[in-house]
Amino acid sequence: MFKLGQRVVIVADTFEQNLPIGEYGYIIAYDRNADNAFDYVVRLPKSNKNVYVPAADIELEETLLAREAERIEREALIDFALATRNEALFRRIVSGPKTEAEDNGSKEVQSTEDFIKQINLRAWI
Repeated sequence: MFKLGQRVVIVADTFEQNLPIGEYGYIIAYDRNADNAFDYVVRLPKSNKNVYVPAADIELEETLLAREAERIEREALIDFALATRNEALFRRIVSGPKTEAEDNGSKEVQSTEDFIKQINLRAWI
């Protein structure tokens, strides 16, 4: 939930209200009516108007800036890996972080008899 007075950016227009996507605004009120689809009232200073928006249509400006910085950093690392021909770095960046479950699951090879027993056990339940 956003706080009153926070600076937000409009990222979508779910209900096609002709919202200016990419424009910033400030949260000036909550709409606590359970029967209403809108969550916030946002003041758009550039357009000089107030609009009702659902929570999915707005995002904090700090969040958008952090996401953009991560994207640029990732692209720079990919360019560096390609320029230095570092295949290990490139594969790690492109595939993303691996969890321990993925690492352990890929090393274990299950025999066909164990697989059939496991399927039959689940079918029995």
